[in-house]
Amino acid sequence: MIAGVYRARVIILYSSVLIIFGGALAAQTIPLASVRAVFDLVPFLGIVGMLLVLAVLRPGVKLVPDREPVTVVAPVKGRWRALNSPATRVPSHGVRAYGQTYAVDLVFEPKERARPAFNTGIALRYPEEYPAFGQPVRAMVDGVVVCVSDSQRDHRARASTLGFLYLMAESTLRELGGPRRVVGNNITIRGRDGRYALVAHLKQHSALVAVGDTVVAGQAIAACGNSGNSSEPHVHAQLMDRASAWTGHGIPLLFSGVTIDDESDERDSMPADDQHLTAS
Repeated sequence: MIAGVYRARVIILYSSVLIIFGGALAAQTIPLASVRAVFDLVPFLGIVGMLLVLAVLRPGVKLVPDREPVTVVAPVKGRWRALNSPATRVPSHGVRAYGQTYAVDLVFEPKERARPAFNTGIALRYPEEYPAFGQPVRAMVDGVVVCVSDSQRDHRARASTLGFLYLMAESTLRELGGPRRVVGNNITIRGRDGRYALVAHLKQHSALVAVGDTVVAGQAIAACGNSGNSSEPHVHAQLMDRASAWTGHGIPLLFSGVTIDDESDERDSMPADDQHLTAS
């Protein structure tokens, strides 16, 4: 039971918040006293749900099986800098929700073009100013496309102190919209081994595949964008044991045949924070 509740914790928490606010609103607006009295009790159900989630957080983590890293093709080509890497800490993004335990963010830093520095230029830079914007994003595994979402707009970068503060407030609202609003435009592929590879923050209307398409690792499937909970154009990559980010557990991953920083030899690796990955 604990394992099941832990897997569904995001759904339970999300539903609990809606129940609390919905019940409180109904209790204040419904004119009929007998009905309003019923809705006065509804928020307590939401509180019970939240307490249940809190109760399973620690024991639930211990029940998630340890997995060996899975080697996949890097979702990008060229020289990219790693941020929020599982080679530096786990969970890499500070949370285990949305299957992000071992996720990594990659920002494009080609040697021939500088990436705009933080706190330079206007507070909210245009995404086109970043070399990552529009770069091809590749399938990490052979498999079948099970999810394609690319309708969300590409917003301006939050690459300044003011922009970052705005991002923090904005993130709270995005959480209310569930995983889709957090990861932005995304594509999920079910690999032949039953694992699911997700790439996120894709450019609006850039998807080159549709649900049901068969793809091969390394195939271009979309372009890098700045959608969802993103401070600047980058590619977010993760593996999960289920298709849905609502209930999926993260799986460790390595990128095949890449070089790290100034190394000359290719190897299967995951760059740590601020290390550069070069993939061909």
